[in-house]
Amino acid sequence: GVDIPYPASHSALLYRIAKHGLVVSEYPPGVRPARHRFLTRNRLVAALSGATVVVEAGIRSGAANTAAWARALGRPVGAVPGPVTSTASMGTNLEIARRGAHLVGSALDVIELAGSLGELAPDPQRPETVIDFLGEDEKRVYEALPGRGRASVHQLVVESGLSAERVQGALALLELEQLVADVEGDWKITRTSRR
Repeated sequence: GVDIPYPASHSALLYRIAKHGLVVSEYPPGVRPARHRFLTRNRLVAALSGATVVVEAGIRSGAANTAAWARALGRPVGAVPGPVTSTASMGTNLEIARRGAHLVGSALDVIELAGSLGELAPDPQRPETVIDFLGEDEKRVYEALPGRGRASVHQLVVESGLSAERVQGALALLELEQLVADVEGDWKITRTSRR
C-alpha cells in the first residue's frame, strides 16, 4: 500500500515523491510488500511510463519483466548494452538483439524514445572541419584532390563532374582559404587552414 514505504531505507525519498508528485499502488493501504507482488508492480511502472529503458538486467529479472510489460502495452522499450561477459548485461543485450529494444547510449536516445511522437533529439555535436564551411563546388573540388600528390584542372573536372570554369572558380576560393596550392599548374591540398 502507499502508506508502507519499501524499502524502509528509501522512506524519505518516498515521502518527498508523495509531497511533490504521486505515489500509486493497486493494493489498499496497509498491504505489506511481498515477493509475489513485485512483478505485478512492474505492470504499473510500464503503464505509467512514456518509455521503459532497461539499464542492467539479468535474463530473468524484474527489469526484463517491466520491459515485457511495456512491449505488451505498446510502449517503447530501450536498453543500455553492456559487456557480453557480465551477467548484469545479459538481459539488456537480449532485449536489443532479440526483442527489438532500441539501443540507448545517451540521454539524447531516451529523449527520442520517450519524447512526443516524431520528436528528435538534436544531433550530437561533431567536430567541425574545414570542409563544413565550404560551398558545394568547393567541397566537390576539394574532395576530388588526391590526399597526396597533385592533380591537374582537367583531372579535377573529371573527378568532380564540374565544368572547367566552375573548377577554376572553386580552386581560387580554396586557395584564398589556404586549403590548396598551385604547384607548377597542378593543384595540391595544403595542410594549413585559417579555421
